[in-house]
Amino acid sequence: MYHIGLDIGSTTLKMAVKDDAGHLVYQSYKRHRSFIRDIAVESMGEVIDIIGTDQQVTIAVTGSAGMGFAEQVNLPFIQEVVATQLAVEDAYDDIDVVIELGGEDAKILFLTGGTEVRMNGSCAGGTGAFIDQMAVLLDTDLAQLDEWALKAKHIYPIASRCGVFAKTDVQPLLNQGADKADVAMSIFHAVVNQTIGGLAQGREIKGKVMFLGGPLTFLKGLQQAFKEVLARDEDDYLFPDNAQYFVAYGASLYSKSEESMLAGDLLEAIEKQQEGHQFESHVAPLFESLAEYEAFIQRHSETAVPRADLTTYTGKAYLGIDAGSTTVKLVVIGEDEELLFESYEASNGKPVEFVRQALLKIYESNPTINLVSGAVTGYGEELVKTALQIDYGLVETMAHLTAAQAFQPNVDFIIDIGGQDMKCFRIKDGFIDTIFLNEACSSGCGSFISTFASALGYNVADFAKLGLFAKHPVELGSRCTVFMNSSVKQAQKEGASVEDISAGLSMSVVKNALYKVIRVNSAEDLGQHIVVQGGTFYNDAILRAFEREIGGQVIRPEIAGLMGAYGCALFAKSQPEKDQSTILKKEDLEDFEQKTTTRICQLCGNHCQLTINQFSGGRELIAGNRCERPLYKDGQKRDHLPNEMNFKRQLISQARARGKRTMDNCRGTIGLPLGLNIYEMYPFWMAFWKALRFRVILSPFGTKDTYLAGQATIPSDTVCYPAKLMHGQVLNLIDQGVDAIFYPCLTYNFDENISDNHYNCPVVAYYPQVLEANMKALKDVKFLYPFYGVHNRKKFTKAISQDIQATFGIPSKETKQAVDAAYKAMDDYHHKILDFGTQAIEKARAVRAPIIVLAGRPYHIDPEINHGIDQLIETFNAVVVTEDGLPMDPDHIETDILNQWTYHARLYNAAKLVRDTNDMYLVQLVSFGCGLDAITTDEVRDILEEKEDIYTQIKIDEINNLGAVRIRLRSLFATIAQQQNKQ
Repeated sequence: MYHIGLDIGSTTLKMAVKDDAGHLVYQSYKRHRSFIRDIAVESMGEVIDIIGTDQQVTIAVTGSAGMGFAEQVNLPFIQEVVATQLAVEDAYDDIDVVIELGGEDAKILFLTGGTEVRMNGSCAGGTGAFIDQMAVLLDTDLAQLDEWALKAKHIYPIASRCGVFAKTDVQPLLNQGADKADVAMSIFHAVVNQTIGGLAQGREIKGKVMFLGGPLTFLKGLQQAFKEVLARDEDDYLFPDNAQYFVAYGASLYSKSEESMLAGDLLEAIEKQQEGHQFESHVAPLFESLAEYEAFIQRHSETAVPRADLTTYTGKAYLGIDAGSTTVKLVVIGEDEELLFESYEASNGKPVEFVRQALLKIYESNPTINLVSGAVTGYGEELVKTALQIDYGLVETMAHLTAAQAFQPNVDFIIDIGGQDMKCFRIKDGFIDTIFLNEACSSGCGSFISTFASALGYNVADFAKLGLFAKHPVELGSRCTVFMNSSVKQAQKEGASVEDISAGLSMSVVKNALYKVIRVNSAEDLGQHIVVQGGTFYNDAILRAFEREIGGQVIRPEIAGLMGAYGCALFAKSQPEKDQSTILKKEDLEDFEQKTTTRICQLCGNHCQLTINQFSGGRELIAGNRCERPLYKDGQKRDHLPNEMNFKRQLISQARARGKRTMDNCRGTIGLPLGLNIYEMYPFWMAFWKALRFRVILSPFGTKDTYLAGQATIPSDTVCYPAKLMHGQVLNLIDQGVDAIFYPCLTYNFDENISDNHYNCPVVAYYPQVLEANMKALKDVKFLYPFYGVHNRKKFTKAISQDIQATFGIPSKETKQAVDAAYKAMDDYHHKILDFGTQAIEKARAVRAPIIVLAGRPYHIDPEINHGIDQLIETFNAVVVTEDGLPMDPDHIETDILNQWTYHARLYNAAKLVRDTNDMYLVQLVSFGCGLDAITTDEVRDILEEKEDIYTQIKIDEINNLGAVRIRLRSLFATIAQQQNKQ
């Protein structure tokens, strides 16, 4: 008798057959592309070729996609975790933890210390699907990606929650010239970190670890990454040669207890398998008829651009380049703005080379071409501008606005959807009034469609056309790419055609754009004159879905995908004519060379991973820096306008140095973890403990290493990044050997008389309890996390006096004196912050510099949390003031929501002051995962828009690429300059 295990995963089908003695007879590993029955029939046919049709067999089905199949064929099913455990325990008796990564599934099985399994949900971040997406992004296959990774020398921080987040990190690295080997290994490290942070979620991975699943079998670089991150002895790892089959082996073992049947009968049952559900759709087709489609095409063909022959052109010409995240667009226009040359190509991480080749084609087509001026925009702007000496750099939003106004002078809303970027801006009186960017997720962008087209075996253009006349478009809603996979597969199983899926995905792109990025309430919010741009809108299905969703018509320029480049060319033409353009000539392009190296900058505490691009003629571009020091040969920081965030960091550094000093009759050392509310409360607590004759050790500013050190103890993947950093901060204090760690729970903050109440948010208030419950290392140190109410001085004094007496035996009299010192220190600190803000504003007005109120939370000054955004603002010659550096208005602003959180009340106070002041502009920092900020962002926006002030929001988390941030800030300052010029 033979025993069959059938493991049907999200992307692959594995079949294993063993005889009664446990000898392996057959095994196969195949991608099913959702055609599960066909692949199962194929594999079963191969089994019968070996054993014949008349042999008795048993079978059990398992896997994330196996249950439905088992029900339809009436076969036994075993949960995949149980199957894994059966197989592992049958072959080994010393395994403590099993880590399995599949196509879209990931799980950790703890076998000792209490059996427990932790699995991913709908998100495929950190799985095989994620690695597949990254291979496509690097324009390679998995084998080459793996080979590159094994040659890596540097690791870059990359998010792996899903492919679209990671692209935000990976694409700029490629555009900056980072070595693909380093990027490849960084991707594998991201997978490991996602496994530890997203799956283990606080439970320690210890003992002997077995690694299963296809990615961990075939990718040696991924194996190496796990070894490097877990940092254990070599004997603690087990990578079986047949790791991808273990779940199928477990199912085979389980099947021994099931009834047997003839192998031929089993094959026949599988062949007759029918899907159990019938697909239904209530969505109207995009086009009811060919005539309707032709009328649509005719209407949009009216936006054609005049063209002329480049080879015979003799006038002045202007160059425009859009070096985007995944593509490079280039145009040349003539004196009458006619199009002489156009190019739209995938960059494959080499934007400079693509532009160089395009310029050579232009010179070859017309050797006497007179390129008077040129401009470049996009992610690769600085790289291309420096490398090829393009005359001007232009922020993307201004490039697209310039182009849109050429087609619709009265445009009041522009939406540009590219490969992974979305830019939307509302226009008022010819100026950009509000900007919407997708900070990290590209679910409403072109890559959303291309990912599915590739998975279903189509190129993007053919896939898009399929949906135009689909009779029953699938209703998929507005979800991200990896969440949508399961919906698409379910629709396929229920009988939806590829045409139906294509149409449904086009509608989803539009819904994601409108309701997740722009967050419109109605079509009227967009305006009357809408221009749509970007390569994604070449897709007629998406354009039609957009018009249908908003219930109106829009303008799609014939060159929708070239608008950034076209806008650059128009901008170059509008500039005062120079004696000669700096753009490289043909002979210089032919001799052009580029060399890329990387190094860690040691000039400040950021320790940035720098990418240094060196070009012919001695030109150099340094990328990856958060401050300007690497840009100067002497490495010295230049004088700047006031920056209150930097001032606060200086105060912390000074306080940390004072706290470490030795003192007479010292009672011990107290550690304060620098994070969350300690960023503001440290003067209070340091003064308190110093008065009691304790040395106070304040942990350092956060770094990526701080996060990685504590990530194995983080129980939630969705909590905000500032909270996640607290785990590493606590470990740092333990490593420093403090006698006790003090981190109290504070429901209330100080009452600043600007709100209805003065709560701390739940995470800030009670995170010490999370640390105590999840960090075993705290068992080895005295961890003090009492509940206090510092807003009520009398009750607080009584409570803490009793605690100090009980814990340290210190008399209440001393503690009361320490409390007095603490409140005085806190008052002094608030006065310093307010005084600095006042003086900074005076300085800005004296030199006519913009005043940026960088508003957020106290902990947003941490350089690991804000990723140097305040320093980036400095480069625009602006003054940076924080929300608590502004005077508090006792007649606090009326809000549409309950104003009960101290940090939020400061935001509203700042928004009111900015709204009523002409030379101030508010930029709000928001942490991903902060539920309360879903309310504050809308409220702050509403306050500012009462007087049509510009609202700029920046979302931040562990992703440290500032590409989208730079676009938003440059757009803000460009709008400020336009407004000032108009005035």
